[in-house]
Amino acid sequence: MRLFGLAGVLTAAAMAFTLTPPNEAAAQSKFQCEPGETYIMNVMVSAHPYWVPVYQGFKQAAEAMGCETIFSGTPDYDITKQIASFEQDLVKQPAGILLHPMQSDPFIEPINRAIDSGIEVVTFAADSPKSRRSAYITSDNVAEAKFASEEIVSQVGESGEYAVLENPGQSNHDLRVTALIDYMKENYPNMKLVGRQATNQDSNAAYRATASILQANPNLDALWIPEAGSAEGAVAAVLEAKADVLIMHADITPTTLEHIKAGNIHMSLNPNQGVQGFMGFVATFMAAHAEMFDPFNDYKVSGYNPMQIPFIDNGFAVITKDNADAFDLNAYMEGRDPS
Repeated sequence: MRLFGLAGVLTAAAMAFTLTPPNEAAAQSKFQCEPGETYIMNVMVSAHPYWVPVYQGFKQAAEAMGCETIFSGTPDYDITKQIASFEQDLVKQPAGILLHPMQSDPFIEPINRAIDSGIEVVTFAADSPKSRRSAYITSDNVAEAKFASEEIVSQVGESGEYAVLENPGQSNHDLRVTALIDYMKENYPNMKLVGRQATNQDSNAAYRATASILQANPNLDALWIPEAGSAEGAVAAVLEAKADVLIMHADITPTTLEHIKAGNIHMSLNPNQGVQGFMGFVATFMAAHAEMFDPFNDYKVSGYNPMQIPFIDNGFAVITKDNADAFDLNAYMEGRDPS
């Protein structure tokens, strides 16, 4: 498995509690929760398999530090419902919330209100950069787009036709699409963008969109998709049309993993979900315990939380037929508590 872009921003901090000897010094570690201290992870489309390894990483860090965790969010793809679930989380008075905001701007006020009430917020996988969240953990979406571009060109050549599906409004998905289009324009001008349709993580919408693109562009060479839900519908349309189209997407689901094994999808670029959750917890804990360190800056005068990290890169893995078995979610979850 190849890993890309893992930043060491919080490595020393994350390792501090794991390297402390199991003796009296460990009991005095600042990387420990008070009894009952709780942290929440809030997401949209809560049944999506993407969250499972993220929450496992979140829990692993919490358990190492004696903290409690709750998985929260909404089963719907609905910004109003996710904000409502977030506000219900605030009633529980957790120490902090690791949040995947479905959309950035609608979450500005709820995040800021949480922080004003003493509940720290860190975002992951998608961001609300205009809010006062203290950190953002994700894979480098521009690096993913560049990798995808180069892989497409290496497979189909520097002259051809490609299309993209997209999910407008979610920051990481937007960047994966726009960065790839921009990179192609700058570096491979003979690669022509012939289709661009919003499918919003809906496999049925992706099936219809891909079928339409294929009908209008029978010489389509490649398709880039910023998430796995739409890839499920897209690959069904390509197989039905018996088209020779190279498919690449980000993230992974059990369904797209099986298509990778079968050779129907070329590869997936998958964020290191466990690292994302683990580092997300550490960043949220540090935001809630900012008194543990005294950085060399003006935070005492300005009055802001000194634990500010604009971007932590959790890296991404390239999933191909050769290493697909390592990403079997059922195998990963054997013997683990999903709650």
